[in-house]
Amino acid sequence: MNKSILLAAIVAVGLAACGKTETPAPAPAPAPKVEAPKVDAAVDAAKATVDAAKDTAAKTADAVKDGGAQAADAAKDAAAKTVDAAKDAAAKTAEVAKDAKAAVAPAPAKEAPKK
Repeated sequence: MNKSILLAAIVAVGLAACGKTETPAPAPAPAPKVEAPKVDAAVDAAKATVDAAKDTAAKTADAVKDGGAQAADAAKDAAAKTVDAAKDAAAKTAEVAKDAKAAVAPAPAKEAPKK
């Protein structure tokens, strides 16, 4: 009787070892590479602001040479132009930053399939 129990245990272990095994779920596909957008527009806007500031500084210096009243008017105009150029550059920089943020945003995670 002991031999039959031993034989039955060996057969049971053999069947369990040869049974169907679960295969692991395939790995999810890697996320596509997202290239960061170039910030040439922001650089160009900053350069334009610097150039506008240089021009207005030169015009202000020339106006000071010409006279006090003209200098005050030229300074007002130059300051207004500088402010406008700075606002334009800031707006362009904000747009480029938004575009960069949108391009680099991660894709929403997908749920694992249920078995």
